Amino acid sequence: MSWLSPEEWQAVALSLRVAVWATVVALPLGLFTAYALARWSFPGKQFVNGLVHLPLILPPVVTGYLLLMTFGTRTPVGAFLAEWGIVFAFRWTGAALAAGIMAFPLMVRAMRLSIEAVDPKLEEAAATLGASRVWVFVTVTLPLVLPGVLAGSVLAFAKAMGEFGATITFVSNIPGQTQTLPSAIYAFLQVPGGESSALRLVVVSVVVAMGALLASEWLARRVQRRMS
Repeated sequence: MSWLSPEEWQAVALSLRVAVWATVVALPLGLFTAYALARWSFPGKQFVNGLVHLPLILPPVVTGYLLLMTFGTRTPVGAFLAEWGIVFAFRWTGAALAAGIMAFPLMVRAMRLSIEAVDPKLEEAAATLGASRVWVFVTVTLPLVLPGVLAGSVLAFAKAMGEFGATITFVSNIPGQTQTLPSAIYAFLQVPGGESSALRLVVVSVVVAMGALLASEWLARRVQRRMS
């Protein structure tokens, strides 16, 4: 990364930080949501399913605006959280929140399809032997859906790395604080002579995305070999 300027490196480092945190925090909730949608029947299931996938349908700017209206420091929720030292608006934590919400539907969909592909009879057989639901999930379901979990996590990471609309609406484009890779590319394209910096960041984006996809494929194949 020595060929990147300090400002460019800041954008790369912040994007990686935002994408990692967005993926890690969304993973438990995404897995729970995917399992609930795949295995449970409950009132309002279709509504929950639609709510989960809503960020894919809404314009990202709308999602960012809704986040700002919810977690802004002058809103009831934002003011309450600020009293506890939790601030999202115009902070990198807000960028992670926006990226996680935009990536959440991709994560849930990949995991849900993987869970639905598991034969429920395998889980029922384990339950008849006295295993609890949690133990059945940990010892039977989770190992079988692990490739799907990895795929969903990588998709979420890649989406979080490339998120722009919701992020810039919610946390603006502050260099060193909220300026992620897409925001930095956009900013460099707005100034004369910034094309070379934008091109370097585009190359970094492509390399990171391809590296994540290749790592996911390698991990998924390794897990499948161990299972077989």
